[in-house]
Amino acid sequence: MSRKGSVLREFPILVVVALLVSLIIKSFFVQFFYIPSGSMETTLEIHDRVAVNKVPFLSHSIQRGDIIVFHDPDHWLPDPSPITEPYILAKIQDGLIAVGVLPNPAKQHLVKRVIGVAGDHVVCCDNNKKITVNGKPLNEPYIYKGDNPSDMNFDVTVPPGKVWVMGDHRGASADSRYHLDDINKGMVPLSKIVGRVVAVIWPASHAKIVHHINALK
Repeated sequence: MSRKGSVLREFPILVVVALLVSLIIKSFFVQFFYIPSGSMETTLEIHDRVAVNKVPFLSHSIQRGDIIVFHDPDHWLPDPSPITEPYILAKIQDGLIAVGVLPNPAKQHLVKRVIGVAGDHVVCCDNNKKITVNGKPLNEPYIYKGDNPSDMNFDVTVPPGKVWVMGDHRGASADSRYHLDDINKGMVPLSKIVGRVVAVIWPASHAKIVHHINALK
């Protein structure tokens, strides 16, 4: 048998193996997401593709300052628009998303920064217009230039199993502050968290590692 014939026979097997490996990586290690809005500017820009770490022993526990992707906790997002693409193309796209080849559309998820974790008393704002956590002001260099830490006052204590989140572009982020009346009182349950954003992977001009920032210094 010719080498060409052998390669042709092995190609479908290689494709299946590659897809299985991709599915395993997506399910347990890393997943990719698309940023559709400016709520995390300028840390994350509109149309950025980000990598999210899903491995507990690498990401450790969720900490203040982490940027997380999470499932909609309680109707924070409007109902998704009906599918307008041809059925076959939509199914192909769903399949590529399922195995991690394409980023998961972020309209199914949200991305924000963790400001408070279980037990934290988070207040806006002190006399210097800074958010405080457990009585200490936050130093937030990531806030969008020209924004205040918050134009809304709040005084919350984060219960066990939840986190308080806010966007870096405070003037364009409908985050925990706007959902104090929902079932979670604006908090995000840990069970809803997909993982921690660790890098921007596309476009190439935006590519970078996304570091944890401790604002309590």
